[in-house]
Amino acid sequence: MSKKKNQVSRRQFLNYSLTGLGGFMAAGILIPNLRFAVDPVLKAAGDAGDLTNVSLSVDDITEEPLRVDWDVEQVDGWYESEVNRTAWVFKDENGDIQAFSPICTHLGCFVNWEGSEDHPNEFFCPCHNGRYEKDGTNIPGTPPLEPLHVYEHKVEDGMLFLGDPRPREEA
Repeated sequence: MSKKKNQVSRRQFLNYSLTGLGGFMAAGILIPNLRFAVDPVLKAAGDAGDLTNVSLSVDDITEEPLRVDWDVEQVDGWYESEVNRTAWVFKDENGDIQAFSPICTHLGCFVNWEGSEDHPNEFFCPCHNGRYEKDGTNIPGTPPLEPLHVYEHKVEDGMLFLGDPRPREEA
């Protein structure tokens, strides 16, 4: 056996050192990007935690649309704010709770219930005379081309919880 020690040459040392350093740098670049791509997949979508108590008892909901206002905590990056939301809430002829967004699907103006004397029992948009039936469907021949959006909702302990407005699903 040889008593000669296995020494690392300068070239091998630099090669190993630069390869290791390059690996750490590549990991530092790839790991945040990988997390950015994978993180939305790992989040649970449509949790019940997205619904907010709007402080409206189900017993107070009638067949007449009622304007309901509530505040939602919103986080944009590190900026936290309270956003005011509004919905038109009522019970339909079957006794089911309906919650519509007051935002016109034409240009985003605010829709009012019975907002026009010429068109009673309708949602009315004053911006371009947009009109919607009580069930939220747009009236043909008026500017809106789609129905009012519908809020996700649930009833828990006799109180109404509302989520985000979603476009109405066509049956």
